[in-house]
Amino acid sequence: MEHSNQALLIIDMINNFQFDHGPILAKQAEDISLNIFALKKKLKTIGVPIIYVNDHYDLWQADYQKIADKCKNNLSEKIIHTIYPEDDEFFLIKPKHSAFFGTALNTLLYNLQIKEVIITGIAGNICVLFTANDAYMRGYQITIPADCIASNEEEDNMFALKMMKHTLKAKIVNSENI
Repeated sequence: MEHSNQALLIIDMINNFQFDHGPILAKQAEDISLNIFALKKKLKTIGVPIIYVNDHYDLWQADYQKIADKCKNNLSEKIIHTIYPEDDEFFLIKPKHSAFFGTALNTLLYNLQIKEVIITGIAGNICVLFTANDAYMRGYQITIPADCIASNEEEDNMFALKMMKHTLKAKIVNSENI
């Protein structure tokens, strides 16, 4: 497998959606899950590492099976089934909004010799935005496939994309163009 200097980050897609506006976000997450899956499949064939970074749901174990089992419900089941991690992919848990805060992500990216992160997942205006900010602060190039992130409100998602483009110098693209 050839070496890539890119990594695909999949943020918080294994989710229980048990919060205010959870059902709204679940519907949008279901819509983007197919785009993320297609992008993951395409990038994986060219050697791009796939890295899930997910909330831990008070389990505090980087065990995607346990987290998926705990999150499975009517809102999340289809999404989890579509986007389920494979054994050769990385899975990290995060304690807060950014995928970098309190995790081994930066060390992993360094060891994989990554220069560019492609960030997908939910919520675009919170965890994706904060992860992009921390990636920018660490000198990574950032690509955001706009059809692979979602927020509770479309307006918030558009604002987050605008912030990432203008402030964090992120390349905003459609996933088909990656």
